[in-house]
Amino acid sequence: MKILLVGEYSRLHNSLKEGLIELGHKVTLIGNRDGFKNYDVDIDISPRFFKRPSLSFFVKALNKLFGLNLISLENAYVFHKTLPQLKDYDVVQLYNESSIKSYSKLEIFLLKKLIKNNRKVFLLSCGIDYLSVKYAFDKKFRYSILSPYHENKGLKKYYKHILNTLNPSRQRLHRYLFSHVNGVIASDLDYHLPLLGNPKYKGLIPNPINTNKIDYIPVKTTNKIIIFHGVNTASYIKKGNKFFDEALEIIKEKYSEKVMIHRAENIPYNEYITLYDSCHILLDQVYAYDQGYNALEAMSKGKVVFTGAEKEFLEHYNLMEDEVCINALPNMQSIVEKLEWLILNPEKIKEISKSARSFIEKEHHYIQVAKCCLDIWSKN
Repeated sequence: MKILLVGEYSRLHNSLKEGLIELGHKVTLIGNRDGFKNYDVDIDISPRFFKRPSLSFFVKALNKLFGLNLISLENAYVFHKTLPQLKDYDVVQLYNESSIKSYSKLEIFLLKKLIKNNRKVFLLSCGIDYLSVKYAFDKKFRYSILSPYHENKGLKKYYKHILNTLNPSRQRLHRYLFSHVNGVIASDLDYHLPLLGNPKYKGLIPNPINTNKIDYIPVKTTNKIIIFHGVNTASYIKKGNKFFDEALEIIKEKYSEKVMIHRAENIPYNEYITLYDSCHILLDQVYAYDQGYNALEAMSKGKVVFTGAEKEFLEHYNLMEDEVCINALPNMQSIVEKLEWLILNPEKIKEISKSARSFIEKEHHYIQVAKCCLDIWSKN
């Protein structure tokens, strides 16, 4: 097959591409490098002109005064220039509903051409899409990335991008895609649950992890237990990092002789994945039912990850609580208690570490996931 993957914001499409190539398929990945994360792509459509530091004030002023987003316009322009290269693919997969990162009207215009010139198009539900945001906005999750906003409407400015997903133009983009794609695939349970019952939904395919590129690091707990907290400041509130920071203050004071805490902000992807190599425990995110990509890669290395691992996740994969990772609740005291349990029982760190790696190899292996995608693509 000749396959086009559109968009990259977590390395998901890179790992899927690697699995598909191993199976003998020809794959092209088009997308921007997602800012400081700097992911690999075959066709780079990152905005450059309006990202120049010399134009920063002008770009921000136009956006603030007139609501005109020049970077969104440049995203559409650059994608339009690449369209002649994006023809005659057997399968196109979009990372999410706004893979081009432009105005909805322009995205529909560009997607019409993309869909017309290729055989099949599938939508991956992985990110800020209408149905998952609406599900969270309507409080159908017990908690979600919108929980801080529900509790404090003063945080609205931090949720502008997410809440814009509910506006009429984004709904039109959503309806257009669901009317024209061959199917929709969820990457984890946070996207799976809102899609249940939708006729376009083809099922959950777990995030692919290339375990050949990620070495398992055997746990050594003879010295201090190292805790790593990596923060993306743009999503600090939405991921619930404040609960980790509050818990770490207590742990630092209570167990200063037993732990070492490392905290880092806005680290490029290639640096980030090596920065936490020496840690035993990694703090990922709170407001989730399932693991995101960073958590899965850390689990593959054998880290004990505090992340989403709700009962729906345990039931889906037939796991016990704390078997492969720690469910991080939006409750500082709960996080403190779980950290204490691990600090005082270091043998549990070794146990969970091994189970985490086994889980990734069993459920998230990149070639197995690629086969699942090929199966759905060929049947629909």
